[in-house]
Amino acid sequence: MNQLNLQDIIVIGLGELGSVFARGALKLGYRVTPVLRHSNLTDIAESTLPVAVIVCVGEQDLSSTLTNLPTAWHDKLVLIQNELLPKDFQKVTPDATVISVWFEKKKGMDSKVVQSSPVYGKQAQLITELLASLDLPAYALASADELEYQLALKNVYILSTNIAGLVVGGDVNELAQTHRDLLSAVVTDVMALQQAQIVQTLDADKVMNDLLLAFKGDPAHKCMGRSAPARLARALTQGQALGLELPTLNKIASQTQA
Repeated sequence: MNQLNLQDIIVIGLGELGSVFARGALKLGYRVTPVLRHSNLTDIAESTLPVAVIVCVGEQDLSSTLTNLPTAWHDKLVLIQNELLPKDFQKVTPDATVISVWFEKKKGMDSKVVQSSPVYGKQAQLITELLASLDLPAYALASADELEYQLALKNVYILSTNIAGLVVGGDVNELAQTHRDLLSAVVTDVMALQQAQIVQTLDADKVMNDLLLAFKGDPAHKCMGRSAPARLARALTQGQALGLELPTLNKIASQTQA
């Protein structure tokens, strides 16, 4: 605790999403300490007693970031990454709080909500309050099983829209209304990829219904982001390692020379 009796929240990575969480923490009266690439983690750990450590680095930097964090922070971690599943953090930080972020923040634009963001873990109430201060809806999940499903669902949303977008472009409403066969085929492969990496059995009808519900939250959301080719390549690499065929994804890769 510092001399002003403010509680600390540490934010690792101050990109677009990191800045959102930092602003919410400041609005709630916390002292925010940013961790940047040049920051000395040991010095920060010795000079702060954080109530939460929000990890806002990109997906590709998550593993190395978690490995290098002070042990004292492990039970205070909050993870916000896309393409995240329990296997990606449970061995290193089993007590981490995880949020499946369903709002988009781009440079120069306000945050755009698709739907309420589910969060699970010790810091769930803090995170929902932090986001509420910015008028961003979030809600606490009751179990780790619910979190696993929500993470898998978000992965299906991101991967399916990005990968199908490589073929047809457009937005998610067009994808659902005009290219439903392509969407279904891609979702089947992406679901198989998720299923191979989680414990529970995914219900295909429920996943599709929840996916279409998310589409309605932002029907003009563009399918193909700039990360789409990399997401497809990563999905195929994971599928090969897991012994999955993923016929539709492989066909799209051959068509787009991914």
